[in-house]
Amino acid sequence: MAKKAGKQKSVTAVLVKDVKKNKGIYLMLVPVVAYFLIFHYIPMLSAQIAFKDFSIAKGIGGSPWVGLKHFKTYFGSYYFGRLIRNTLLLSLENILFGFPAPIILAILINEIQHTGFKRVVQTVTYLPHFISVVIVCALLRNFFAVDGLINQILGTKINFFMDSHAFRPLYIGSGIWQEIGWGSIVYLSAITSIDSQLYEAAAIDGAGRFKRILYITLPCLATTITVMFIMRVGKMMTVGADKVLLMYSESIYETADIISTFVYRKGLLESNFSYSAAVDLVNSVVNCVLLVGANKLCKKLDGNGLW
Repeated sequence: MAKKAGKQKSVTAVLVKDVKKNKGIYLMLVPVVAYFLIFHYIPMLSAQIAFKDFSIAKGIGGSPWVGLKHFKTYFGSYYFGRLIRNTLLLSLENILFGFPAPIILAILINEIQHTGFKRVVQTVTYLPHFISVVIVCALLRNFFAVDGLINQILGTKINFFMDSHAFRPLYIGSGIWQEIGWGSIVYLSAITSIDSQLYEAAAIDGAGRFKRILYITLPCLATTITVMFIMRVGKMMTVGADKVLLMYSESIYETADIISTFVYRKGLLESNFSYSAAVDLVNSVVNCVLLVGANKLCKKLDGNGLW
């Protein structure tokens, strides 16, 4: 007990000393901690309404407990299978096509020899990230309208936004265009930290650009790619509702309706707060399982993981 108390005192003393030494850094940390406490941890207390028949008049404390009623309703509903399928397909296709895109772009930018041209390419690819999702969807609707630019080029009269098969390509393609440049920043930073002597030695040995990328760049990026992949898989079930809501209509619900849009309709439009909370809670649990599973898989494959 005495040893344990002594260790606790030494840890406390080191912490106090560190806080005094780095006051500015800890002050910068306060808003970040406050943000997560206010918007992420404290709201977790309201997750209990998933197990209640929540009434605004009665409040969370006064609403009656109903156990797993809303979960059973969700699992037994027609929407359950469709929502899971649509969300998973959209996320998987987004990972399949969207995840490698920033890596490829970062490698290509790194291979550009002319500094001025490299900066122009970086600027042009970064800019779409700063465009609002509302504007992106408005551009899509204009370009892919029946009388829009795409139909004029193809010589067709296809209503892309009423075609369920066109929803995922439009969603994923516009997402890649908007985020490919911004996503490449992490990989470009990792590439710049690679020892240039490795490339020089490989060039002396006769390795061309492709072989240098294959045997030096990609192996050195392995840890960064693993971490980013785990984080991406951890968000598989949380496809943002904002963009989908701006793109879809009732005619393409069969393909476009996902968990987050369903939660929005049930919770905000129909005021069925307990049911939507139950759906969102299931979604969060699945995300947690996917995150842990992806971390374990990556650690088994190459020894790298988040923890």
